[in-house]
Amino acid sequence: MATPSGARVIAQSLRDIGVTVIFGIVGIPVVEVAEEAINLGIRFIGFRNEQAASYAASAYGYLTGKPGVCLVVGGPGVLHAMAGIGNSNANIFPLLLLAGSSETHLVTKGAFQELDAISLLDRQTKCSIRPPSVEVIPSSIQNAYRASWYGRPGTGFVDLPADLIQGIAESADDVQTASLVPSPPINSADLSRLSKVVALLQNAHAPLVVIGKGAAYASAEAPIRQLINTYNLPFLPTPMGKGVVADSHPLNAASARSTALKEADVVLILGARLNWILHFGDSPKWNPAARFIQVDISAEEIGKNAGDAELGIVGDIGTVVSQLIDSLGPHWRYNPHSTSAYIQHIHNSASRNEASASKKASEKKSPMTYAQVFSCIKSTIHSLSPPEDGNVVYISEGANTMDISRSIFPVEYPRLRLDAGTCATMGVGLGYAIAAHAAYNPPSQPSNSTLSEGSSGPQGKHGRKKIVAFEGDSAIGFSAMEIETMARYGMDILIFVLNNGGVYHGDSDDETEWLDMQARTNHPESSAGDTAATTSSNNPHPHPRLRSTSLSFQTRYDKIAQGCGGKGHLVHTEEELEQATRAGFQSGVVTLVNVMIASGKGAKLEFGWQASGKGGKGKGKGQGREGGAKL
Repeated sequence: MATPSGARVIAQSLRDIGVTVIFGIVGIPVVEVAEEAINLGIRFIGFRNEQAASYAASAYGYLTGKPGVCLVVGGPGVLHAMAGIGNSNANIFPLLLLAGSSETHLVTKGAFQELDAISLLDRQTKCSIRPPSVEVIPSSIQNAYRASWYGRPGTGFVDLPADLIQGIAESADDVQTASLVPSPPINSADLSRLSKVVALLQNAHAPLVVIGKGAAYASAEAPIRQLINTYNLPFLPTPMGKGVVADSHPLNAASARSTALKEADVVLILGARLNWILHFGDSPKWNPAARFIQVDISAEEIGKNAGDAELGIVGDIGTVVSQLIDSLGPHWRYNPHSTSAYIQHIHNSASRNEASASKKASEKKSPMTYAQVFSCIKSTIHSLSPPEDGNVVYISEGANTMDISRSIFPVEYPRLRLDAGTCATMGVGLGYAIAAHAAYNPPSQPSNSTLSEGSSGPQGKHGRKKIVAFEGDSAIGFSAMEIETMARYGMDILIFVLNNGGVYHGDSDDETEWLDMQARTNHPESSAGDTAATTSSNNPHPHPRLRSTSLSFQTRYDKIAQGCGGKGHLVHTEEELEQATRAGFQSGVVTLVNVMIASGKGAKLEFGWQASGKGGKGKGKGQGREGGAKL
């Protein structure tokens, strides 16, 4: 038997542990690894930026329930990919990062792209390994893969020096072999804790089940749906927890979120954290007397912020919920009519909010509004693919774009919605869209009848899905060239850019006015007589310049898709939007619909979710970049 190269051993190890897709960017020396992987039948998706590739790999881990794999060069490639490591850690997505590095004998000499990645990433990852020889590469990769997956998911990192990649094993017999990594072991609930939880729920006047993306990752939808239906419990999904129980369910309190938070007295949290998304569990957003029961895979989360450490349960969500159902028994059922007006308050609040949203969507304005645009897109997509079919995956990023769209597009099944997540990260959108396409729509291979690795829909079906990405015109700028990646791999992703000419808001709906502001900005000497340099909603100046949040006026993002081999549509009206949506949904190539909307000039940059509860009393109003959305 011929002795294998390091590159061959790496690729073989990945195949042996069950990897079918690699996301990344190649260069010296990792290009050899990618080529060997392709020869072994592993799909390699080459990106234009390591940041987007690492985001895609982390999202793939979330969608498939096992680590996504990212391959990059050393030095700057690792630095760019650190964005994915942060995303993996913040969102608890499993990620395996492989990176090349300079030859071991050149360390400290200033070698090509030299970087001590192990020292850099040791505290940012669950496991950082540099194999000492070709022979032990398989066990190193397997250990890093398992570490990223088991327990609280995160990142495993393997540093691969060029001399290992290009080296040859001394003997084929000495090379270790990797094997398929089984799914993580499952933890069940402590029975004494479970009895406390049962007693609290059965005596609650206003119970609420909060469903997070951890529940979707755990594929716990069957027992959670049984819990909600059997015991008549109101529930509130977090943005990426949507679909674990269908959005159309009558007990969904999402349309009355504020009311549910203020009145709930016992809160069962399944796979969500009491962080900023849930206002830390603090009043005034929450009922100050509420008791929080956390069910989480991570013991570190139990008791955090407003959580009660004596009630929290560490374990697999699906297993724990099944135990809870057994303990609650068949005879008890929450009866709101005999205990409080809680349910009626939720219904009343939901009716008011839904009526307000419907009114906004029905308003006909020019330029169009967000509500107007999303209403048109929703009705068109639903006519082509009803939500109950579970055949559409939604990705959204951008403050207004993400915030507004999440409440307009219902999902009936889990893992059909991705957004900026725990860190409100801008730039994830197109990488996530590619990951979703790869997870749900693998390329046809006559010799390979395996199903897609991602599953969602009726009976958890594995089937082709349309990927729809909503992008703010600021958000699209972080990764727009990944449209070329989509085109190159034949990904029929439908992208909508909500173009208001700015971060949060634009500066003008009139091109002449905007050009005048641009001239004053770029040629300040021509406006030396002006007493103010910029304008704001509080102090508009008759001779304003562009604000820090300004982007170019009506940029033609649709031309990018056309230039990359896809299709692009520029729309200004609902009629044009309906036609473009229908054409893009049915298109077999990547399609970008560039939607011109009202700039929103003069609107305040204000985001109520960032107001503090205890200790802050609503005084904090700092803004993050365009990720500042109410989630």
